Amino acid sequence: MAERTTAQARRRRGELVRRAALAGDAAGVFAGASSRLRDLVPFDASAWVTTDPATGLPAGPTRLENVHGIDAAQCSEHWRREFVVDDVNLFRDLMRADVPAAALRATARDPGRSGRYRTFVRPLGFDDELRAVLRVGDTPWGTVTLWRRHGQPAFSEQDVALVAGLSTPLGEALRARARPAAEPASAPHRDRPGLMTFDAAGGLLSIDEQALAWLDELPSERGMPTDLGVDLPMWLIVTVFHAGAVASGSGDGTARARVRSRRGRWLTCHASCLQRGDGNFGDIAVVLEPAQPAELVPIIIEAYDLTGREQEVVRLIARGAGTAELADELYLSRHTVRDHVKTIFRKLGVSSRGELVAKLFAEHYLPGHVGGVVRADGDGADAA
Repeated sequence: MAERTTAQARRRRGELVRRAALAGDAAGVFAGASSRLRDLVPFDASAWVTTDPATGLPAGPTRLENVHGIDAAQCSEHWRREFVVDDVNLFRDLMRADVPAAALRATARDPGRSGRYRTFVRPLGFDDELRAVLRVGDTPWGTVTLWRRHGQPAFSEQDVALVAGLSTPLGEALRARARPAAEPASAPHRDRPGLMTFDAAGGLLSIDEQALAWLDELPSERGMPTDLGVDLPMWLIVTVFHAGAVASGSGDGTARARVRSRRGRWLTCHASCLQRGDGNFGDIAVVLEPAQPAELVPIIIEAYDLTGREQEVVRLIARGAGTAELADELYLSRHTVRDHVKTIFRKLGVSSRGELVAKLFAEHYLPGHVGGVVRADGDGADAA
């Protein structure tokens, strides 16, 4: 009987990984994985979040299942505490841990010592929590949180090990869907940055037209309503809280997150906590704009699973280095350099260095810029 159960678990795990690999987008990865994970590790509710691979901050989309009785303010406070309150099993700790998953009761023994348990988990009717970071190597691509209600058994070490074992395959599935898509030539607006300001409590004070335009391009998800009538995605509020945590002695007053638009384009959100004349920290300024090539390259490199040496080769090729220069710079033979270049071409699906550079840069940026160019016709009138 035990052998039959083990075999069944292996089949279910294999099906979960296979479905995740076939999903069309991150939301599909989450939907397929969640329904199958429940058969392996029973849970009552869950939260799945994609993260910026460079910072680990939530980047959307987010999938919540059976999480009732939580409002936007409570969810915001939950994320704020990740940066300003010391607690067990924080995501930033799991990102660096040898095992990228942990259960609350197994870690804390007395869960009442956890502020998160007292202020968030228990009030929602849950009795235990299992968290994991979905990562490839040291790079985080998402997180998952599972909860069990009062009366259910605590998550076991076996449960933690099973979820930890899914970290890499699910991280790989999310990474594969992070590869930027070409921006259509008919971009609806120019690539100007959008500006928002927030008070110290995370309340929206102002927002300009361009920021509204960028927000309109983001994937739809349940947002946090504001007094200005604008619903803001939770990952943006988390970024604001991360920057504002400097007032509590945490961080340097800045935060950055990247998120994909519905068109497949990466946007960057920069948040900075402003300092008043008296030296105290005050409002938080947020700029939302298209990711620049220097910011995008690390994502592309991670998304295409390039090794450390292959990353060095790509960066030098992007600067125009030839085979001889690559060999001298990296202390490699020309034959070894050619082998690396062939492998890179295969991984990115290109056949020349020109195509490689186009895939890394021009393919993702030039069409958007072209769509925003204002042209003058023969009689002096402007034409798009």
